[in-house]
Amino acid sequence: MHRVKSFYSCQSCGYQSPKWLGRCPSCLSWNTLVEEREEKTGHLSIVNSQPPLPLEDLSREEKERIRTGIGEFDRVLGGGIVPGGVVLIGGDPGIGKSTLLMQAMDAVASRGGRVLYVSGEESQNQIRMRAERLSIRSKGFYVYTENLLEAILEEVRGLSPSILAIDSIQTIYTEKLSSTPGSIAQLREATARLIDLTKRLDIPLFLIGHVTKEGVIAGPKVLEHMVDTVLYFEGDRGYPYRILRASKNRFGSINEIGVFEMAERGLKEVKNPSSIFLSDRPEEASGSAVVASMEGTRPILVEVQALVSGSFFGVPARTVLGLDPKKVSLIVAVLEKKAELRVGSHDIFLKVSGGIKVDEPAVDLGIAGAIASNFMDRAIPPDTVVFGELGLTGEVRGVSQSEMRVREARKLGFKRCICPAETGRGLKEEGIEIIGVRNVKEFLHVLF
Repeated sequence: MHRVKSFYSCQSCGYQSPKWLGRCPSCLSWNTLVEEREEKTGHLSIVNSQPPLPLEDLSREEKERIRTGIGEFDRVLGGGIVPGGVVLIGGDPGIGKSTLLMQAMDAVASRGGRVLYVSGEESQNQIRMRAERLSIRSKGFYVYTENLLEAILEEVRGLSPSILAIDSIQTIYTEKLSSTPGSIAQLREATARLIDLTKRLDIPLFLIGHVTKEGVIAGPKVLEHMVDTVLYFEGDRGYPYRILRASKNRFGSINEIGVFEMAERGLKEVKNPSSIFLSDRPEEASGSAVVASMEGTRPILVEVQALVSGSFFGVPARTVLGLDPKKVSLIVAVLEKKAELRVGSHDIFLKVSGGIKVDEPAVDLGIAGAIASNFMDRAIPPDTVVFGELGLTGEVRGVSQSEMRVREARKLGFKRCICPAETGRGLKEEGIEIIGVRNVKEFLHVLF
């Protein structure tokens, strides 16, 4: 007998309730609970079901990754696409998710692969127009416009592509459920059945997901738990640069980023992000500091800018772009207490140039240097780069991969590097002076 279950599901977080509620008890969102009916006719069989085996008897065969030829994309994935892997890509509307995926699939198809791009949002004519703009002409690039899950699964079985892409997963629905496309039940069911089929056929699966106004992928967090890799495509509409980063990766590091530039004919790789982010840096201007940051295994030099002005209100303003606001408040307190800079009562505005987001301990000295520079109206020498972690007692702590940071700074023409004293003792790089500092007072003395 078929069983029909009726419940109310929150479209923001996935919380389920037997009755309607005006406000979700889980995420506290208003008017997000929608009635859904789920007809249970059975369960999906377990992917690649096999009897239990001892660990030493498991197959040691390692399947070769599929390289797209787009270095920045392969870097974030951990070296290429894993056969049978499931990748979820999220990002703001119009940021370039579909463009990036079509270019990556075209690169695979141009080397003899067969790829299937399923679109539930655009017509074939619209996709053809985009393909012409991106110069995609590979014979192995197949396009299928369909929303019905059962039809998509049938085409995948018949075509057996090298890569399958769904754009977007929120538009796919199954006839087995009466709820509307994009609902929690439809989203979960469609994803589960697509994963089940692609893992059985060993086909890499790419899912494009919509994001909410908070910037997270729409739907319950269980969707991110179901996939192997979650990628976020970030960027400021005012800049042509886009950042691809992983928030989850079962087959690689989540610390790597890929940098792209949006051009007329699609996305282009940025081989040297440091030179791009520092290209328009002002000279002899107070409040500007260059920081040697690390993103995974890649050193990137970024510019931190600060503006410190007198406050006209009882509570000073704190506006931060591209940095952690809590970290900024902490560093302001350290400067006030340990360096005797009375900046706590001032309005402070901080940003990282180029629209990039930086969140690692080594950026602490850059934040402190930029704030102190603008507060004292003294410019940091343009050939100086800094990095290091700042402790609550004012001490400067060492950071990892210092040699790579210094080497990148030397390549870009910097002549002086201020870093933690512990790090500076063992560093030697021809053509650049390395100065180690022990605390924030010593740092400001050396800096100016």
